[in-house]
Amino acid sequence: MKLGIDSYCYHRYFGEIYPGIQRRPAGRRMTVDDFLSRAKRYGVDGVSLESCFFPSFAPDALRRIKERLDEHGFERVWAWGHPDGLTSGTDRKAEQDLVAHIGHARAIGAGTMRIVGGSRRTRPDSWSKHFRQLRGALKRVVPRAEEAGVTLAIENHIDLMGDEMVELIESIHSPNLGVTLDTGNNLRLFEDPVEVCRKLAPYTRATHVKDIGAWRGDPKTFSFWPSVPLGDGIVDLKAVVGFLKKAKYRGLLCVEVDFLHPDHGEEDEAVQKSLAYLRGIVGKR
Repeated sequence: MKLGIDSYCYHRYFGEIYPGIQRRPAGRRMTVDDFLSRAKRYGVDGVSLESCFFPSFAPDALRRIKERLDEHGFERVWAWGHPDGLTSGTDRKAEQDLVAHIGHARAIGAGTMRIVGGSRRTRPDSWSKHFRQLRGALKRVVPRAEEAGVTLAIENHIDLMGDEMVELIESIHSPNLGVTLDTGNNLRLFEDPVEVCRKLAPYTRATHVKDIGAWRGDPKTFSFWPSVPLGDGIVDLKAVVGFLKKAKYRGLLCVEVDFLHPDHGEEDEAVQKSLAYLRGIVGKR
């Protein structure tokens, strides 16, 4: 299995924080080029690039990024939709933006594009309504991905339960629609992450491999469940990787850190520790 890093690990360095629960942005800013150099230094096989941190989608800018990716020999995933994506299927402008990003994915040589259907903020109370809205949006955009030869991989952004994701994917029934398996977000919805992985592994086309701890406050809030370095939390990642192996998943195992637990140092330390732990699981030097 191949190891990777999602650029969201360094979201503070790109200027994004979680207001009220996270420290200020990092003192030093990072560019996409900086991130790629760091990923190369850490010896990974590929990267997932969060499009929200790109200053420009001009053809020349994307061509330069592709050249860097090719130079490093990186497998790549284009990540679209942070934070609300398709707004649970209610935003036609977001659909148009997603379609435009299919072209951006192609421009950097990415055959897989992680997408977001919505978020905790946008999820309707009724699953039947949510399913109808989101399925309608996906039915409109998936044919464009098919035409481009790009696989869309939808992530649970704390808006979809495991069974709901299976129902949604099977209702579209396209080889160009699958799942970005986030190993922590379903825990934030009080689901067993290993059981969710068992269900989603056959549909998985990309991953966010994260571990989760517990901090303080209300378990119903995001801040209660911060990221920790892989192996330091409560997600059984060995079981997760086992299910992915059984499903013959061949994509990247992409380390992701979102809201890093304040007791676990800086992002670089967390990423390096996570990669070392993941290498131990998969037997990769």
